[in-house]
Amino acid sequence: MKIAVLKERRPHERRVAASPETVKKFIGLGASVTVETGAGDGAFFLDEAYQAAGATIAASAAEAVTDAEVILKVRRPLAAGEGDLDELALLKPGQVVVGLMDPYGGQADALAATGVTAIAMEFVPRITRAQVMDVLSSQANLAGYKAVIEAASVFAHGFPMMMTAAGTVPPARVLVMGAGVAGLQAIATARRLGGIVSATDVRPATKEQVESLGATFVAVIDEEFQQAQTAGGYAKEMSASYRQKQADLIADTIKKQDIVICTALIPGRKAPILVTEAMVKSMKPGSVIVDLAVEQGGNCELAEFAQIAVKHGVSIIGHANMPSLIASDASALYARNLLAYLTPLVDKETKKLTLNEDDEIVKASLIAKGGALVHPSLVKPAA
Repeated sequence: MKIAVLKERRPHERRVAASPETVKKFIGLGASVTVETGAGDGAFFLDEAYQAAGATIAASAAEAVTDAEVILKVRRPLAAGEGDLDELALLKPGQVVVGLMDPYGGQADALAATGVTAIAMEFVPRITRAQVMDVLSSQANLAGYKAVIEAASVFAHGFPMMMTAAGTVPPARVLVMGAGVAGLQAIATARRLGGIVSATDVRPATKEQVESLGATFVAVIDEEFQQAQTAGGYAKEMSASYRQKQADLIADTIKKQDIVICTALIPGRKAPILVTEAMVKSMKPGSVIVDLAVEQGGNCELAEFAQIAVKHGVSIIGHANMPSLIASDASALYARNLLAYLTPLVDKETKKLTLNEDDEIVKASLIAKGGALVHPSLVKPAA
């Protein structure tokens, strides 16, 4: 089995889908690994490190994918016109492509048309057996940490309370909006830095988690709130009346905050607006907002993609691809997620990859095969 690792070509993407560590482990499973030259440079995994792990370095993407049975990517292959290389044109029917496929982003049909077997890692189910494969959690964990560090670097005050001979510096007040993996890590990081932290989320199960980290939970707790979580652990979209009540509470809370970290996402949907312009205006000059949802439209309506915008005296950080700003660790964790996904699928005798479509993890994450989309959420109903 030959595995190809391609360089990521999207703007703001520094991660890579394999580390020297996982290359060595794939080779131990009986695979050969070819890495496109420069693929790991953004994460400081240099070609020499891959070679030392046993990989072959290819001079181009086309050379890397030649005869490859499995292709590892961070983001889905680029289509014609999306970048300087039409990656879809390099693919051959039957190849297995594994990565974050952005299945609702508009290019799923084009990917399926290449005839590849496409695995969307964001569709890996959140079950106990698949925790080690959960790329959304591994990347969100780092994004939540980095969001607080970025906020601290822009905030023109100290983070912890500091008592000096010249006077006392008060601790930063931090509100984390969305208590998923990113939000919980943001809470923990802000607490470690000495901030006074509160958090809000529509899912009732998060209240105990937030409070266990030493933060104050802020939410309108009513009957709708008690039912606001899907079986998969994601937030449901709330009614207009609940959103208004919650917005009123947050509006009163947010004007007292120094830093707001926004992390709320709904799979397959535009990110909900949680911070309005009026709320931004109510914040103290010098306050900071970090919008981790900016790639899906943003939780703050004034956030600008890939920019730090200063509006009404508030710095609004809209970094594209926050995990990529911590690319070495993000790549290492992502690579381990892919290794964990693929290892059980490698036949111990033949050393070949065998996709068992009856396995609930494979079934949930397989989006395309044989020239067609096969995932239930992507298959269009017959006219």
